Amino acid sequence: MADVKPRIKLDKKDVAKGGIIEVKTLVSHTMESGQRKDKDGKVIPRKILNKFTCDLNGKTIFSADIESAVSANPYFQFKIKPEETGTLTFTWIDDDGSKIQATEQIKVA
Repeated sequence: MADVKPRIKLDKKDVAKGGIIEVKTLVSHTMESGQRKDKDGKVIPRKILNKFTCDLNGKTIFSADIESAVSANPYFQFKIKPEETGTLTFTWIDDDGSKIQATEQIKVA
């Protein structure tokens, strides 16, 4: 999955202490439920992202468990109230344990 590049949008990268940042993420993934069949009638194996986390300097500040009912190319939008300057790390974990990751820097003044 190393070729997948998630799209991350922060409404601002600099925020005053106690301020709020809106985060939008989108990642390309087929989210195959394991219930469809290919042209030969064989079941297409399940392959979904099942966990999403957003960490700030190694501490989880947002997470979601994902189920097979989520559409392809999952999109998340949420707000955070960072307490410190640092690196936001976004991680999506697939059924097979593979990870898609992206990072963004933020500054809290």
